[in-house]
Amino acid sequence: MEERLIGMIVPGIGLVSGLIAAYVSLQNRALLAEVRKELAEQENRIISRLNGLYVRSAECRLREDNVHMRLDSMAEEIRKRNAAGS
Repeated sequence: MEERLIGMIVPGIGLVSGLIAAYVSLQNRALLAEVRKELAEQENRIISRLNGLYVRSAECRLREDNVHMRLDSMAEEIRKRNAAGS
């Protein structure tokens, strides 16, 4: 009788232990997924903020070239008008 009782208790304890371990493992995975998601969101916010605050050097060069081209074309227009008016 006693052996039979022990024979049922030991597998029962193993089953409960396994179920608890599976539950904890799933909870850990869920927490890790949530943390990874929050990290990705935070990274995106930081990158967006940096991109909004600072201008890249290549972008500055393009803007500067564009301004020079516009000024040159305006100066050329003024020269043509002055030449036509003289």
